[in-house]
Amino acid sequence: MASVSYGSVPFEEQLAFFRKKLNIPTTSWTDIYNREHDYAFVVAGANRDDLLADFRTAVDKAIADGTTLEQFRKDFDRIVAKYGWDYNGGREWRSRVIYETNLFSSYNAGRYEQLQAQTAALPYWRYRHSDAVEDPRPEHQAWDGLVLRADDPWWSSHYPPNGWGCQCYVEGLTEDDLRAQGKTGPDKAPAIKLQTQLIGKRSPGGPFEVQVPAGIDPSFEHAPGQSRLQSAIPPERPEPAIDGATGGPGLPNARATDALPAARNVPAERLLPKGLPEADYASAFLAEFGATLQQPAVFKDVLGSALVMGSELFTTRKTGTLKADKRERGQYLPLMAEAIKQPDEIWIRMEYHNASGKTVVRRRYIARFALPGQSLPALAVFEWGKDGWSGITTFNPDTDINDLRVGVRVYRRE
Repeated sequence: MASVSYGSVPFEEQLAFFRKKLNIPTTSWTDIYNREHDYAFVVAGANRDDLLADFRTAVDKAIADGTTLEQFRKDFDRIVAKYGWDYNGGREWRSRVIYETNLFSSYNAGRYEQLQAQTAALPYWRYRHSDAVEDPRPEHQAWDGLVLRADDPWWSSHYPPNGWGCQCYVEGLTEDDLRAQGKTGPDKAPAIKLQTQLIGKRSPGGPFEVQVPAGIDPSFEHAPGQSRLQSAIPPERPEPAIDGATGGPGLPNARATDALPAARNVPAERLLPKGLPEADYASAFLAEFGATLQQPAVFKDVLGSALVMGSELFTTRKTGTLKADKRERGQYLPLMAEAIKQPDEIWIRMEYHNASGKTVVRRRYIARFALPGQSLPALAVFEWGKDGWSGITTFNPDTDINDLRVGVRVYRRE
């Protein structure tokens, strides 16, 4: 019998993905569908909280300790006997589906997060089909060895697992890896042929239609973990853009007493032209971090702290429209990106909100750039917190830089 080989060694991202899920009792496998699985732990038909909790413990043990399928089946038998659970399908099939689906999806979600954080070094992804599966799908075999850019939209619906029992996976490739395969560039993404399928019954409604790409089982037409990344992207905070610059509320924080490092020279062509569409400005900013409008990416700053970059940064939540050129900042967004990637300083600042009674921790990136034809350096500031982000880029001589250099300085460029 095929074994779960590549998913048997757990890692931090895999465990974190699984352990952040919420237990959701269900009566049918269609109660939770597609991307909803990024947030929900379900066992189809397990509609009691205590029954589902015991299954979750068994699956967690399987992931964390490398429990084999046969060992998991002992837990499965014990749980079934304890609750007298009347499940659909035979014991061998049912236990295998629970075990493999959770292991493979959490493994690939963890790998997705890892690969997104390494797109600068691994800009290409290669689809790999596992020969361990007993009944290989022809489409999955045809995709074996396919090399696409990490930001190719094809991955949004074809990142494995792509069906029940699918053991396909993805490898990251460098430019050298690509050339070693005799390629001068990535392959062309296969055409996506959507098929309409009528599936199950979704409580409390009846059967419903879904469109899935050929070769993909219903509810697998998404990249596991992608929606988690998107939800980790905070919205832009309302005015004022940077509280510290306008004397906003804050806890007592230390102020800098020394000067910022000298402004770095940047060529005029580093700026973007005026009058571009909002999408062009947003795309240019996201490209600095290996992200696109369709696909977010994890960026790790000079200290190794993670920021998730995606179109949601510039998307108005109420209308869904892009506001990348807000206050005519679009042409200066590359400077803001540079401040995040190569800051002069990083400050951690605490801000207390009287209304909520909560303290918010913010991370602030500061950098200055000297541009040809400008008598004053450009100041770029980007601030990130769980409740949102803010950013400014200004040549304003009235801006007191030291008003922004408040909190705990955790990084300074030499």
